[in-house]
Amino acid sequence: MRKNIVAGNWKMNLDRNQGIFLLHDVLERLSVSNKTEVVFAPSFIHLYKASKICKSINNVFIASQDCSVNTKGAFTGEVSAEMIASCGAKYVILGHSERRVNFNEKNDLLRRKVDHALVNNLEVIFCCGESLDQRESGVYFEWIKKQISESLFGLSAVDFTKIVIAYEPVWAIGTGVTASSNQAQEIHGFIRKTIEERYGRKIAQSTSILYGGSCNPSNASELFSQKDIDGGLIGGSSLNADDFVSIVNSF
Repeated sequence: MRKNIVAGNWKMNLDRNQGIFLLHDVLERLSVSNKTEVVFAPSFIHLYKASKICKSINNVFIASQDCSVNTKGAFTGEVSAEMIASCGAKYVILGHSERRVNFNEKNDLLRRKVDHALVNNLEVIFCCGESLDQRESGVYFEWIKKQISESLFGLSAVDFTKIVIAYEPVWAIGTGVTASSNQAQEIHGFIRKTIEERYGRKIAQSTSILYGGSCNPSNASELFSQKDIDGGLIGGSSLNADDFVSIVNSF
């Protein structure tokens, strides 16, 4: 049976004190069922402290927002998968649309990042999704399949079980526009079918697929009720304790 996951991506927000305050604020209100994982993805400065705080809390984990494609060396400003794992994080987010657009991250680079993460015992929340132009031109199925296949389908079946997929309709991120539950389900179902074609039904049915486009307390229940939507990768609403806890409680 696959996991329900709600992951809060703080992006480049919150200084050291603000981040730890928010983490404690959420944890004080949180009641997590055994069927749901809650994941916090703060910036690098919070990883070690946040991991220590969450270490003894069932079904609550920490993720890094990215990792370097390099293992070590003269790469000023980069943070390796080994460093992230040493902080106690369970997950790393790779392929987020903002990384793809703002830092020109391509599928082959992400394939190598995924490999580094897995070698260092990190599980991966892998993001995929289409722009407004790609949706309007009708190529979004092919685009999403290309993102997934080129970055992930070289993995063994065992390694693929350490992957969570997050579908991001790029046209809905930060715009206040949300894909309808039917639109989201259509893509999630397509992603699961694509995984099944490569790895078989058992792995496809056990892979968690998250929705990552302006999910908030008012739409989370409807989105999470769809058969192939297993939770959310939450942006802005993860910075508000009330909103984030409400989303977690939407299952």
